[in-house]
This record gives sequence, C-alpha cells and structure tokens, in this order.
Amino acid sequence: MNYAVGQVAGFAGVTVRTLHHYDDIGLLVPSERSHAGHRRYSDADLDRLQQILFYRELGFPLEEVAALLDDPDADPRAHLRRQHELLTARIEKLWKMAAAVEHAMEARTMGLNLTPEERFEVFGDNDPEQYAQEVEERWGGTDEYADSPRRTASYTKEDWKRIQAEAADWGERYGALMAVGEPPTGEAAMTLAEEHRQHICTWFYECSYEIHRCLGEMYVSDERFKAFYEVLRPGLAEHLRDAIVANAARHTS
Repeated sequence: MNYAVGQVAGFAGVTVRTLHHYDDIGLLVPSERSHAGHRRYSDADLDRLQQILFYRELGFPLEEVAALLDDPDADPRAHLRRQHELLTARIEKLWKMAAAVEHAMEARTMGLNLTPEERFEVFGDNDPEQYAQEVEERWGGTDEYADSPRRTASYTKEDWKRIQAEAADWGERYGALMAVGEPPTGEAAMTLAEEHRQHICTWFYECSYEIHRCLGEMYVSDERFKAFYEVLRPGLAEHLRDAIVANAARHTS
C-alpha cells in the first residue's frame, strides 16, 4: 500500500509542510509519485518516518538523524537497541528529576526564621529552599506540604543544629549496626528504621509507613540521597531501604 502526504501527516501527527521539508532535504523521500507528481509513501517510508520522529523527540538535529538512519553498518535491530538505550537514559533522567522534588518535600523548609549568617552556619552551601517552587507546584495541595513549613518556620538555629545532631548520632549507630553484620530484617535495624521515621514525624511532617517506604526507595534511586548515606557506610542506602520495608511490614501487616 501507499499513502498520500495528507494521510501520512494525519498518521504521524505532523504537518504536510514538515513532510515536504523532509523530502526537500533528502531525509524522507517518498518511494513513489502519482501520475500528477503527488508524493506517495510506502510502509517502509512510514517506518523511516517513525524513526525520524523518535530521534527528533529526543532532541537530535535533522543532520544527525539522517546520519544515524543512513549508516550503512546499522540494521533495524541496531536502531532498536539504540532507541532502547536512549529511552532508558531519558527515563532515568526523568526519574531523578522526580526524585529530586520528592527529596525536597522531605527537607522543605520554607519560612526559615534564620538570618543569612545563621543559614550558612547551619546549612553551609546547601540551600534548603532551592526546590521551593517545584515542590509547591507538585505538592502544594497535600497535608505534608502544609505541615512541614508550618513547623519549621519557627525553628531556631539551635533547633536545626539539634536536628542535625540527632541525624548524625543516628547515622553513627546505624553504621555500627552494619559493621557487626546486623541484617536489615533484624530487630535492631528495624528499630533504627522506626527511629528514622519518627525523626521525620517529630521535626517535619507526619511520615506514614507508606511514605517511609517511598522515601526508602528514593534513598537508593536518587544519587544524591545515596551518596549521603554511602558516606556514612558503603551499602547503607540499600540496607536502610530494606530495614524500612521490614519495619513497615511488621507495623502494617
């Protein structure tokens, strides 16, 4: 079968003008012409158009798309492998972006009652409000969003130092627990996982077991979270995630 340019434009969600341009530059030359000189596209042409639109969606310029598709050493399976790799990379990037916003939700501190000097003393170069707009756009309607800034707005420099001291003490004890081979499903690990949850409940927002499980997954998938825990002890992010899951199970099953 072959298709008119208008039909192909409708199939692909592009304009007729775009198809004309692709023809003019040699990127997608229709296989046939009607007696009147009108473009007619074959199934193979549609396959090539699909490939073009895929690479364009990922931001490839037309020149690079042409080079990729006209590579004499590439077969259809090679294109599929390349597309799979590119999609996997895109998914990973989007997941990290989403995790960064969720990360900010946990640590959100709008309305800090601290002077610039106190902020720097407590947080150093880490701006606690850097994701404020993104957090509001995504989580503005949730109870957790409203609860965290309401609590933290009144915290003093001493409060923040206490929060950090508690977190540091917890980290040392969790690292020591791993050093002696305590499994994440052991009583000691689950107890510290529960303490971790209670710390969030006490200082930021009501962290349900379901939210805590989501945070545990984020500690593993988000490279910034993972790096923080890995500094305490290699493998701690995964160990804590598993302990959080086990602790949640014993309290909700």
